[in-house]
Amino acid sequence: MSGVTLAAALDEPNPSSLRKQQKHLKNQPAVGIMGSLRVIELQLVAFIMVFSASGLVPLLDLSFPALSSAYLLIISRLAFPSHSRCGPPELFQGGRLFRVYVVFGTTVGLFLPLAYVLGGFARGDEHAVRSATPHLFLLSFQILTENIISRWSLFSAPVRAFVPLLYTVRRVFVILDWMQDVWVNKSLPATADFKDVVWHWFGRGLAVANLLYFCVNLFGFLIPCYLPRAFERYFRERDEIVAKTGEDYRRSPATTLNNKQPQPQPQPHHHLHTDKAD
Repeated sequence: MSGVTLAAALDEPNPSSLRKQQKHLKNQPAVGIMGSLRVIELQLVAFIMVFSASGLVPLLDLSFPALSSAYLLIISRLAFPSHSRCGPPELFQGGRLFRVYVVFGTTVGLFLPLAYVLGGFARGDEHAVRSATPHLFLLSFQILTENIISRWSLFSAPVRAFVPLLYTVRRVFVILDWMQDVWVNKSLPATADFKDVVWHWFGRGLAVANLLYFCVNLFGFLIPCYLPRAFERYFRERDEIVAKTGEDYRRSPATTLNNKQPQPQPQPHHHLHTDKAD
């Protein structure tokens, strides 16, 4: 999520495990798009449809996935075409700290905001629902897009890296609006119940936690680590393909035949000497 899980795809895969994975993919029968979607992706599609039909997502956020997808398709064709002929590399199994980072981001960014929105529906708190729904909508679209394009060799590593980068930048501004709604635009009466006070501060703390996490994710992971590694892998693959193409050209039968043909020998120059007339 948010580039964390996709970052594993940029690490150097184990050759033996990569060969096993490619062999396993070749032996699998072809399935349709709906057959390849996992349960979590179908749930994300359901969330997206519900959020889109609820009228709680602004028009700019509704159009952002379409605009960003069109941009990714354009740069995948014109700027960063894929050089890989095989499937996506094996995902990197990170350490314990990496897994804690992923679980924490998933909990703070997805599960708790979803519980906050559902709780807002149950409590009749339309303000809370309207504040957190745009963030959930964009995050659901981001996860769905990452999971889909990570399976296709059509998209190169930089294009895959741009997905969490674009969505995270947009969601930072959305979370700032969320914080303004819960910290500035909403206040509790002095006679509020204890559970209302807990709910109010839960929304405030959740907005702050999301802002801190995704700012750290953007400025501490995606930009300085994830994006440079994606470009490094892309240019390394391109250089390897260029070198292999040149080697194949040198070893081609036509080139070998031309090299084996005898070179024409220089002919001696015969000078015709004529005697001068006396």
